[in-house]
Amino acid sequence: MEIRNIAIIAHVDHGKTTLTDALLRQTGVEEEGVSMDSNDLERERGITIYSKPAALFYKGTKINIVDTPGHADFGSEVERVLRSIDSVLLIVDAQEGPMPQTRFVLKKSLELGLQPIVVINKIDKPAADPHRCEEQVLELFLELGANDEQANFTVVYAIGRQGIAKKHLTDESTDLTPLLDTILEHVTPASSPEKMAIPLRLQPFNLGYDNFLGRLAIARVYEGSVKTGQAVFIKKPTGETRSGKVIKMFTFKGLQKVETEEVTAGDIAMIAGLTDIFIGETVADSAEAEPLPAIAIDEPTITLNFLVNNSPFAGREGKYVTGRQIRERLERELEVNVGLKVDFSDDTGYKVSGRGELHIAILLENMRREGYEMQVSQPQVIFHDVDGKRQEPFEEVIVDTPSVFQGPIIERLGLRKFIIKDMKMHGDSVRLTFEGPTRGLLGYRSQFVLDTKGEGILSSRFLEFRPYAGEITKRVVGSMISMAPGKALGFSLYNLQDRGMLYIGAGTEVYEGMVIGNTSKGEEMTVNPTKGKQLTNMRASGSDEAISLVPPYEITIERGLEVMTDDEYLEITPHSVRLRKQYLTEQARTKAKR
Repeated sequence: MEIRNIAIIAHVDHGKTTLTDALLRQTGVEEEGVSMDSNDLERERGITIYSKPAALFYKGTKINIVDTPGHADFGSEVERVLRSIDSVLLIVDAQEGPMPQTRFVLKKSLELGLQPIVVINKIDKPAADPHRCEEQVLELFLELGANDEQANFTVVYAIGRQGIAKKHLTDESTDLTPLLDTILEHVTPASSPEKMAIPLRLQPFNLGYDNFLGRLAIARVYEGSVKTGQAVFIKKPTGETRSGKVIKMFTFKGLQKVETEEVTAGDIAMIAGLTDIFIGETVADSAEAEPLPAIAIDEPTITLNFLVNNSPFAGREGKYVTGRQIRERLERELEVNVGLKVDFSDDTGYKVSGRGELHIAILLENMRREGYEMQVSQPQVIFHDVDGKRQEPFEEVIVDTPSVFQGPIIERLGLRKFIIKDMKMHGDSVRLTFEGPTRGLLGYRSQFVLDTKGEGILSSRFLEFRPYAGEITKRVVGSMISMAPGKALGFSLYNLQDRGMLYIGAGTEVYEGMVIGNTSKGEEMTVNPTKGKQLTNMRASGSDEAISLVPPYEITIERGLEVMTDDEYLEITPHSVRLRKQYLTEQARTKAKR
């Protein structure tokens, strides 16, 4: 059977997963309601977090599809996937056109010499302009240095949600057959008799984990074939060799894993038994085999500490609360989460480094849902020393906003050391491109939502490490700290809400040292949110006024990571997220400042 390997790449929310689901349903390998976004968090947020392989069968051909994340924090996943496939479907929203992540993933695929098939999706949107979108994609191809063959790309128009594709906008169509035909026509077959006849070489591009089988390698077989029970040699890119044995193998049918005895050249499989296998290593059947080119993995850009929760409410909700349990969970995460690095050398806390705030927030959200309880410190940017000079990570930020809001955005990002690189007007909206240090972006997103009244779209991607940009002055708000334990009462919150923004509502349990809000003037303020109204025997008419409380700004993991200061911890338990001072009493805080 012929095999074709493709990846689906796009900016977040341009419709990769919806289109993949429609392809799986049309070819009959998955029923209605089954989705590539299998993880709870992926379904809730509507984004892809983990790249996943699936396979469909069409006209006697097996098509392996790998769905990739669209968010820049998971960009290292995309890069690895692109190494293992033969062509990409680049999906672009007909209304939004190419976005930052489109640029990043396209650049990687062009560098690898792949020939993308462009799918202009969501052509049924009211403001969709497929022709303008196609021109923008061509401009992007030429800007990124595509060769003549790559720039002469094939275009398919689609409405992923309805499962419709067309080769020309005027065509009538009821399903995705035109897209499937285009894949068969333009993607080179992955398998050939010549490749099957030579000795085995395969390379993992992703990792999986199974409670019974341990670490699984998700790999592409480049040459030869591999059988269950076969003894193999694993080679590092440096040439070091060790031996291993294949215990079980699975290929894909739809989203299901199907156990198989043999996998041949061109196919993508999950392989169990190679317990210490890592991405980019080469598995061969002889110790003399040449290793395949290494796969680079992106460096982390931010770091924070994971600590055992020691607040007055510790252990109330969590099932796993000890340092040992948190350590074991992080070790398990390292088996599959390649962009993560953890330093276990310090006993007081584990230093966790990741690709961005979202990357860390997803890990914390998964852990709290499993019953873990912990507290984390403020995220800090990772600095590098190169030839005695300090370097820090820089990001490219693209903002789409109604043009009336562009002034405050340019001003605020300017204060955070961002430099404007490009500005394009589309009607009454504007697209601004900035470059600046990652430090400047930490804590900016919630401000951005306020500045654009929720109408702006901000997306960023990591560029590279550049020389240190100097000190950044951010508008600092102070913390409102509870001085007493107990239940917060409406009466006292009503009097406090004029001083700043509250994070809690009436009836919330608080403890001494817990941060219950922020102060707009910028200084720290210790308050008593548990104070009730003094009641007398005599009631005068009209002395009881109606209390109206402003809804609190509830702290989520991402908001907490944004608003916390360096002397605070974010306490994360299965049912609550709280902000607290590292030193709970006023006395201890004063002492620590000295």
